[in-house]
Amino acid sequence: MARFRLAIVLIIRHSAGLMKCFVTGGSGFVGANLVHELNARGHEVRCLLRPNADRRGLAGAEYEAVSGDVSDPVALKQAIAGCDWCFHVAASYHLWLPDYAPMYAANVDGTRNVLEAAAEAGCSRIVYTSTVGCIGLPKAVNGKIVPTDESTPVAEAQMSNHYKLSKWKAEVVARELAERGLPIVIVNPSAPIGPRDVKPTPTGQVIVDFINRQMPAYLDTGLNWVHVRDVAAGHILAAEKGKLGERYILGNADANWTMKEAFAVLEDVTGVPAPKFQVPYFVAWLAAQVDETISSLTKKAPKAPLAGVRMAKYKMFFNPARAIRELGLPQTPAKQALADAVAWFRENGHAKP
Repeated sequence: MARFRLAIVLIIRHSAGLMKCFVTGGSGFVGANLVHELNARGHEVRCLLRPNADRRGLAGAEYEAVSGDVSDPVALKQAIAGCDWCFHVAASYHLWLPDYAPMYAANVDGTRNVLEAAAEAGCSRIVYTSTVGCIGLPKAVNGKIVPTDESTPVAEAQMSNHYKLSKWKAEVVARELAERGLPIVIVNPSAPIGPRDVKPTPTGQVIVDFINRQMPAYLDTGLNWVHVRDVAAGHILAAEKGKLGERYILGNADANWTMKEAFAVLEDVTGVPAPKFQVPYFVAWLAAQVDETISSLTKKAPKAPLAGVRMAKYKMFFNPARAIRELGLPQTPAKQALADAVAWFRENGHAKP
């Protein structure tokens, strides 16, 4: 009788387009916002969380917590059992580590474990969260940076640090499994900002430092800024409408901003004066070299990792037109995204009085 009732419930849920969703990385910035967005749309959520996971971003969300790790294929299969969709958001994100082996194990081997377990569990859609770091870098044409899209040629040789290389190898795994018939869709978020950035992320830390007037200068770089809520929605839209085996840039078409442009908007939002001094690249590079030399001795993360400085050499401008056209990716104005991030940081103790 219990099985009959469960079958009726599942039929009703599916007829309404509601799914039981498995989420890895639910305590992270994008993952937590994804869980809240799934709740808002009526979907049921099961989160894979480590025992010591910081769950502040999940406050107020409804979800079933399952203790586990992406390194355990058997436990993963049991955890995903009964789920319709799988969102593999979890990743090890570090620009400097004394030993990078654990990051490769989590990002590459862990991705294979999750995607294969989701397929064995019968998930009809598996969304893998990659990064725009795996998209070809934009180039200048007649002195103007042209944003790149999913079709831009890229090779492993362009992965300039261990984080990007580990995510590249993980995306290769996802593409290979998709070619074998697994129902995988890949999403590549750009630079998400907004609420629930608990740690905060490196991009969020830039905003925190700006608010606290700890940003005396800046590098001539650029990012594609996007509201984290749009990124979360993009994951769900990818499960609903994404073409299997394809990838989608989750970004904002009107927010390819240089750091100077972003700081001008932040000044308008916060009332805090934007930094005026631009640091020459070679000065930042030398400082990062010294910082990392010290870190190699102390085993403590450098304030400015060399990997971050190298990435800042390029303006990370991207074109999300495909996700907008095929998925209906929302386009919240980036100024609103920055305002929401500032408000959340101020309300949650990240801003000094």
